[in-house]
Amino acid sequence: MKRVLPDLIVDPPLADEKVTIVFHADGKQYDFPVLGGTHGPKVIDVGRLYTETGYFSYDPGFMSTANCDSAITFIDGERGILLHRGYPIEELAAHADFLEVCYLLLYGKLPNQSELHDFGDLIGHHSMVHEQFKRFFAGFRRDAPPMAVMVGTVGALSAFYHDKIDITDPEARMVATHRLIAKMPTICAMAFNYSLGRPFLYPRNDLSYASNFLRMSFGIPAEEYVVNPVLARAINRFLVLHADHEQNASTATVRIAGSSHANPYACVAAGITALWGPDHGGANEAVVNMLEEIGSKERIALYIKRAKDKEDPFRLTGFGHRVYKNYDPRAAILRESCHEVLAELGKKDEPLFALALELERIALEDDYFIQRKLFPNVDFYSGIMLRAIGFPTGMFPPLFALGRTIGWIAQWKEMIEAPDQHIARPRQRYTGPPLRPYLPIAQR
Repeated sequence: MKRVLPDLIVDPPLADEKVTIVFHADGKQYDFPVLGGTHGPKVIDVGRLYTETGYFSYDPGFMSTANCDSAITFIDGERGILLHRGYPIEELAAHADFLEVCYLLLYGKLPNQSELHDFGDLIGHHSMVHEQFKRFFAGFRRDAPPMAVMVGTVGALSAFYHDKIDITDPEARMVATHRLIAKMPTICAMAFNYSLGRPFLYPRNDLSYASNFLRMSFGIPAEEYVVNPVLARAINRFLVLHADHEQNASTATVRIAGSSHANPYACVAAGITALWGPDHGGANEAVVNMLEEIGSKERIALYIKRAKDKEDPFRLTGFGHRVYKNYDPRAAILRESCHEVLAELGKKDEPLFALALELERIALEDDYFIQRKLFPNVDFYSGIMLRAIGFPTGMFPPLFALGRTIGWIAQWKEMIEAPDQHIARPRQRYTGPPLRPYLPIAQR
């Protein structure tokens, strides 16, 4: 699907365009430059705000603050548009292999056939983990959440691959980048199988990224695993749709950790930790739990009523987004994948999917949700699809991390290579006690 985006282009700021801040108490005023990007709103450069005025800006949640320049991902939340390096997410999800998207995010262009072949060989070269790495899993309980295992094992990669963690060396940065892309599906599948008491399978480089991951997740050594192309396509789409999403909580965490020049494995482990939160990587699990709680189409009206009640803590999970104020383009693609996967597996009558479709229909016809721009987001259908394929809800966040790793590492690489890179140091509005003297314990 070709998307034309002429209305997204902003007028570049004039050479002397500025914003003037006036302090009426003393009549002083200060000028700050206005900067423009390729798409999206212009930004006010307040980097000199404190040094010139003695004031900080105050923006909880950073919803009106750009913390970096980035050429990787663009989101127009009002129009429901997501671009990676200028390419609409709908086109990438429909046509691109995940490794093509990895190449795009890393290098800024789609690869030709030769480049993709060489890149695939390179990733395949790094897909195995150190043999001693397998012993690391034995330190975890079998019932440990797979996401907890992911945090620990990804962070430990720097102990096994410390030969290329000098971030000042471009070649070392690239090797670490390739290792993370290559080893993440292996580690994710190992975490899954460890929780089930099943043996680990070595990766196979003759398979695609998604097919290899499915085989490592569901195959067993006693027999050959035949990859279902419909399921592989669905996983490929899932990974593409989760590859990057601008400066979300986990990506911002990776950038902040990386700004101190921490090694990339530690930075990605920090991103996994941020993603672990139920409001980020755990949202699709919450959707499945919500649908199970609703239980039937006849009870939807009751839960819609509860969602509107300010005194009721219940909220419809999977609706609304911090950025999108329109239908999340990823949600529509995953809804289509749900149809394909369930049909392939003979589960067309899956109750939760039918319930989700009806809930979406009713909500999108309700003025309450329309006025508040509460549309389905990427989490609304992804959990249903992943569960149908065979992944338990505890694996949903690790699968999110698997897809998002390329975004994290591309954003990390972009930040490290930026000419004006600085250690992140947000400021605060202090609201604690004023200056007070220390009293000896006998006087307290």
